Amino acid sequence: MKKMTTYNTYADAANTAVRAFLTSVGEHYLGETFNTGSGSGKRIWETIKEEFDHRCAYCNKQTTLQIEHLVMFNRTEYGLHHPGNIVPTCQDCNKRQRKKVEISPERVKKVYVNWEGQLKAICKGNETNFNKRKKKIEKSIKKYNYPELSKNEENSIRVMAESLYGLIKQSGDNTNILYKELEKSFVVEKK
Repeated sequence: MKKMTTYNTYADAANTAVRAFLTSVGEHYLGETFNTGSGSGKRIWETIKEEFDHRCAYCNKQTTLQIEHLVMFNRTEYGLHHPGNIVPTCQDCNKRQRKKVEISPERVKKVYVNWEGQLKAICKGNETNFNKRKKKIEKSIKKYNYPELSKNEENSIRVMAESLYGLIKQSGDNTNILYKELEKSFVVEKK
């Protein structure tokens, strides 16, 4: 059973809008809808799990599997929801690790590792496992034809996703301000 969010923010709504946009762009390149919960999208997802022998693409455990977007499906990496960008992973491996990156001598930022960095960390120095699993993932990317986006396409997606995020979040924040103003005008003061 999926855990319900206990606290919702406008940033959550904005992130959902960005994922909807990335889904739409992924479907544009795919040429059809890609709903992994039903229809042909679900059949493709089931086929991908079969191709990985119903095992986690990273640790190779046979367990309950989740969709992992290799290029993260968020406003940081702008990965598309597309069959060439998904692999099955277990819950533990689907928590992307972070690394520290020095922004300036006095500032360090934590960023998510890419899928190869995630795989390398999970394989813990076992080059044989790393290379075998990496090859299988790359085969899936190629088979499902994840689009190789030009820099212009990547920048366009980034600009539109950032704009969408900002618009949704700002609209929510503005709604709060409006509500407070309306409350002053229409709500009867409590005695």
